Amino acid sequence: MITLRRIRTSDETLYRFMEDLLVASFPIDEYRELPALREYTDHKKHFYNTVVLDENIPVGFITYWDLNDFFYIEHFAIDPARRNGGYGKQVLELLQQTLNKPIILEVELPTEEIARRRIAFYERQHFILWNNEYVQPPYRTGSKQIPMYVMVSGRLSPEKFPAVQAAIYQEVYGVCNGK
Repeated sequence: MITLRRIRTSDETLYRFMEDLLVASFPIDEYRELPALREYTDHKKHFYNTVVLDENIPVGFITYWDLNDFFYIEHFAIDPARRNGGYGKQVLELLQQTLNKPIILEVELPTEEIARRRIAFYERQHFILWNNEYVQPPYRTGSKQIPMYVMVSGRLSPEKFPAVQAAIYQEVYGVCNGK
C-alpha cells in the first residue's frame, strides 16, 4: 500500500531521492532552481513536497499547492524503474480521496505521442481537459514560456479558468498574467 510523506530538506535521504528524480524527469526549464525549491519545501506552508512510499520504499514524488479553492499539482514523477506498476494511478486516487477540493494540473499540448498518452492517463483518472489558452511562465531567467493545457479533477466549472490561472501564476510562479 502506498503512502505520501511530506518532506523537508532535513529528511536528507528522501529529499535527495526527490530532487534526483525531479532533475532526471523534467527538462531544466520545467522546474525552479533547486535552492528555491529547498526554500519552498522548508518555508512555504501551502506548498507540499511529498515522497510516494511503498512499504517505506520511495517510488516517486509529487509536489502540490493548496491554493484555497483548489489544489494544484506542480510536479509528479514515479521512479523510471517502477513505472507502469500502477503507482501513478494509486497516487492520484489517494489524493482525490483525501484532498477536499478540486485538483488542477498542467499538461503539455497533445502534439506528440507522449503528451497524448499523458493526457489519456489523466483522463482515465477522472481529470477533464480544459482547452483554454495557457502558458507555463518561466521558472528561470532566460527561459521561455511553455504552452500547456490545464486539467481538472473535481467540481470546478471551466468558467473559473481566469481565477484558476491567476492563482497559479501569482502563488506558484510569482507573476501576474504569466509575465
